[in-house]
Amino acid sequence: MTTLTPFHIAFPVDDLAAARHFYGTVLGCPEGRSSDEWIDFDLFGHQIVAHLKPRDPNAAPAHRNPVDGHDVPVPHFGVVLQPADWDALAEKLKAAGVTFVIEPYTRFKGQVGEQSTMFFLDPAGNALEFKAFADMSQLFAK
Repeated sequence: MTTLTPFHIAFPVDDLAAARHFYGTVLGCPEGRSSDEWIDFDLFGHQIVAHLKPRDPNAAPAHRNPVDGHDVPVPHFGVVLQPADWDALAEKLKAAGVTFVIEPYTRFKGQVGEQSTMFFLDPAGNALEFKAFADMSQLFAK
C-alpha cells in the first residue's frame, strides 16, 4: 500500500451546532477553520467539511442497497481503521448512545477478507461507515 494523501469531502448539515457536537465531541474530530456557514473537521487525517444547508422536507428518503442481509445506506462515507481503533470507536459510539443503522459486526470471521463494519447517521442524516480489515492488504482484493 502506498502512503495515502488526505481526502476532502463537503457534506450538508442542517444544524452546525449539532454537527460540531457530533463530529467534535462524539467522534472526537479536531475542529479546523469555520464560519457561520461551514466547519472543517479532521477525521483521522482527512478534511471533512460540514456545510449548512436547510433540510428539504420534500427530499426522497435515503437509498439503501442489500449487502449481507443488511440495508446499506447510500451515499455514505467513513474511514478504514486498524482493528483495535475500530473496536475503540465502536465502544465510544455505544457509550455515547449513538443509534446504529447497522450494528458493529465482523464479516467473513476467520476467513480471507475478514472485516468489521458499522453504520450510523450524523444528526443531519448523513450516513457514515467505519471499517477495519484483519489484513489491510485485502482492502482492494478481488
